[in-house]
Amino acid sequence: MADTDGWSLMGWRSWSELAEVRARLAAGADPDGDVRGRGGPLHAAAEWGSAEVVAELASLVEDVDVEYAGRTALWIAVQADRPENARVLLAAGADPWRPMMAGWSPGRLSLASRTPDLFPVPSGVPGLSPAESAAVTDAHRLLDALGDFYYEGLSLCCVAGIDAAEAVRRLEATVIETDDDPESVMEELSDRSSNGNALLTVGVTDVPGGCVVSQPWAYGASTPGVSRRLSAGTVCYAMYANPKSGNQGSIYRNGVVEDWDLHAGGGWSNSDEPADEILRTYLYRHKAVAYCCAYAGLKLADARPVTGPPDLWVELPPRNYWSQSD
Repeated sequence: MADTDGWSLMGWRSWSELAEVRARLAAGADPDGDVRGRGGPLHAAAEWGSAEVVAELASLVEDVDVEYAGRTALWIAVQADRPENARVLLAAGADPWRPMMAGWSPGRLSLASRTPDLFPVPSGVPGLSPAESAAVTDAHRLLDALGDFYYEGLSLCCVAGIDAAEAVRRLEATVIETDDDPESVMEELSDRSSNGNALLTVGVTDVPGGCVVSQPWAYGASTPGVSRRLSAGTVCYAMYANPKSGNQGSIYRNGVVEDWDLHAGGGWSNSDEPADEILRTYLYRHKAVAYCCAYAGLKLADARPVTGPPDLWVELPPRNYWSQSD
């Protein structure tokens, strides 16, 4: 399809280049045009661009609060944690208190950010509820505790309300007796993997609020057969960080799959989602492991339950773990 709006081939870095944006505009690019898949140029700049580019475009558009997929540019700037862009949009007349998704406005969402004083709060406008404030506090603590680490290729199942011993019982797993030397443990596990037990070997770790079942090298901890058994009478969020196709999440509740093919910690909120999910999506955007933990209500003190070494290495009994029933 031919580009009629003048914004084709704009890379995400280009939205920070004021000279390039001005050159496009001078050549006839439409400030109210379409950036395929991203809304208008102001929406794209709010997420990726510099404050200078946002100010330029905001001065030219017909409506600074035009919505795309239920989002204004100001919402996008807040959700992308671009406070400098949000301030520019505010100065250009954007409304931070315009209701948008399940009662959330850009202003209310900003109260959950690391810059909660981004906008003056008008009298009578509700702030965060006690439950929302608690969720924000928990999120900031969890994100700080986990930090950043490489997790591509691992799988995990975050289980609410049961400990490691109960998880081992439900999985009918056998505890692998190991010594305390991490190098020796990994050598032993490598030997077991070479005998065809790679997918059947998982780690199990107690954490406040429940437990984490993990596998650093493959998808074994996130299979339906594991999640079904662990979620009896409770809920779990499982994920495989697939190197080929990205994070693949699923929710099991009381032994039944509730949702699957989810992208934990990614994307944007959808306007049809409930208010608590919109908040969770914002708090854990691009933080997939933390999202999984938070969904199950787990309060990890560090990344060890995910990255290892776990409290226990166990071997699962051979069975069809892709089955949704015994």
